Amino acid sequence: MADNLPSEFEVVVLGTGLPESIVAAACARSGQRVLHVDSRNYYGGNWASFSFSGLLSWIKENQQKTDLGDECEDWKKLILEDEEAIPLSRKDKTIQHVEDFCFGDQDSAEGVEEAGALPKLPVLGASGAKGVSLESEKECPAVESPCLEPESREPELGTEPVGATEGNGAGTTSGTESSPGESTLEVGQTEAAPSETPTQEPKKITYSQIVREGRRFNIDLVSKLLFSRGLLIDLLIKSNVSRYAEFKNATRILAFREGKVEQVPCSRADVFNSRQLTMVEKRMLMKFLTFCLDYEQHPEEYQDHESSTFAQFLQTRKLTPSLQHFILHSIAMVSETESRTLEGLQATKKFLQCLGRYGNTPFLFPLYGQGEIPQCFCRLCAVFGGIYCLRHPVRCLVVDKASGRCKAIVDHFGQRISANYFIVEDSYLSESTCTNVCYRQISRAVLITDQSVLNTDAEQQVSILTVPPVELGKPAVCVIELCSSTMTCMKDTYLVHLTCPSTQTAREDLEPVVQKLFNVNAEKETENEELEKPRVLWAVYFNMRDSSGVEKNSYSGLPPNVYVCSGPDSALGNDCAVKQAETIFKEMFPAEEFCPPPPNPEDIIYDEDEIEPEESGLSNPAETKPEPSAEGSSDGGAAAVTKEE
Repeated sequence: MADNLPSEFEVVVLGTGLPESIVAAACARSGQRVLHVDSRNYYGGNWASFSFSGLLSWIKENQQKTDLGDECEDWKKLILEDEEAIPLSRKDKTIQHVEDFCFGDQDSAEGVEEAGALPKLPVLGASGAKGVSLESEKECPAVESPCLEPESREPELGTEPVGATEGNGAGTTSGTESSPGESTLEVGQTEAAPSETPTQEPKKITYSQIVREGRRFNIDLVSKLLFSRGLLIDLLIKSNVSRYAEFKNATRILAFREGKVEQVPCSRADVFNSRQLTMVEKRMLMKFLTFCLDYEQHPEEYQDHESSTFAQFLQTRKLTPSLQHFILHSIAMVSETESRTLEGLQATKKFLQCLGRYGNTPFLFPLYGQGEIPQCFCRLCAVFGGIYCLRHPVRCLVVDKASGRCKAIVDHFGQRISANYFIVEDSYLSESTCTNVCYRQISRAVLITDQSVLNTDAEQQVSILTVPPVELGKPAVCVIELCSSTMTCMKDTYLVHLTCPSTQTAREDLEPVVQKLFNVNAEKETENEELEKPRVLWAVYFNMRDSSGVEKNSYSGLPPNVYVCSGPDSALGNDCAVKQAETIFKEMFPAEEFCPPPPNPEDIIYDEDEIEPEESGLSNPAETKPEPSAEGSSDGGAAAVTKEE
């Protein structure tokens, strides 16, 4: 396959994480020849999503401590006398302390298998515009997402529901119909003060059922949401990449206070309909939120407190303890001990500005998981001629001694591929290159539970909850709970993601929070007070490297035309990845527009002798797409990857 690869490109990208995929798409869109490779056999890197069996394979791979030796050094013969090689890492070392636990009967799952763990993706050796298959654990819908449109088509708050997914009565659309069998972006209508329903006996889910229904799970390695007015949503709309994905509105914001989970009123209607707040508290809250929307116009209100923490500033505003808690942990979502007043005001304003664009909360979640987003940008790159190769390790970067610039890579086939610019994901760099780099860590946990942390009349809820620090010196923990209508878990289960900056191992950081919110005892050992909590069926803890914020000059000996992309950061949104991608693209091609909208094929005028090649480069013909496997067509996951424009 390597023999068929061209030997010259403008840009070579190593790694298929979100920032690398955005850069690759932007380069291909501006007319550059792009080669995009990944040593892994799946797209997304640490931004990927897996089926349950795929995640088990990933866990097993990362629990193995074996270090890959350099079996063959023939590639060194390709390095000339006036060149030097920068070796790349053979093993991804960004994941540590992986521990998984099953709280059910694992023996009952013996002999039960899920087909299709870690999919075998075709290596693309020709132009990615033909037969592009970017499926992860299933093929992803390539339908238009009607609600991700410019400002003029934003839905009004209180839009009357016209459709729902899997019985979710809160789902609405913005007035456009979807294709048969396809969901549109849902605009969640959060109930202002839903009454808690009496705890019903949840259906008993066994481990063997989870294994058997494993393809209904799409489990993200990194847990994030999209701010409705964030940089990523703006980029998806501008570049028209939104047509490759579907989204669901996060339906509620929760708070954990005095040992109980409560719903936080967000919009004006929520505040005045809330039964949790007194009339005085409602007026106080609305007055403060109104101030936050234009706090820059009233510097006299906060300038004396700029050196104080946001928590201390809230105390000066004569807010009740419950309002201070809601604002600090559920609206601003900033640190109680570290975040200053201006940071808290900025975060609160951003939250409020995002309300109402697609629903009563500021957040959207991509159906089938966060791992869909990098693949969407890979599709755009492939449509404009990008070439994709998975399972394609690269041995080294080749540097010209005279100019100090990188001129080529050498892959594991021994092929030398030249380019002008090189984008490298941080995990590809060797320890010698990263000697002076100080990395942070992210603690992650993923749970499969049998019921929601807050049961209400509506079962299909996408919830975000910030749990305050359990003890002094510990970070707050962000909890995102996903229901089955997000296409990330099987029916009658919930997928719960926990994330925080690391202070110890992931289990040590997050297990105290898990024990507060969930029942982690074996079924026979459950005490009466634990019966009301959701039961954890399965869990995994791991630490992930956070390379965001690392300056390029921290890496040793990197040429100026080699750019490093970081992995996921601990923030809730994706702004860091988008900013990084745009910065790198502008440094390489300052005169080019970053991810402009693709042309409408109907508006393009072709020369007679260019009609055929241009048409084949602007679309992915349906007849060239590989047929989906029988496993890939199961319910809850599969849909066509491409769609003729």
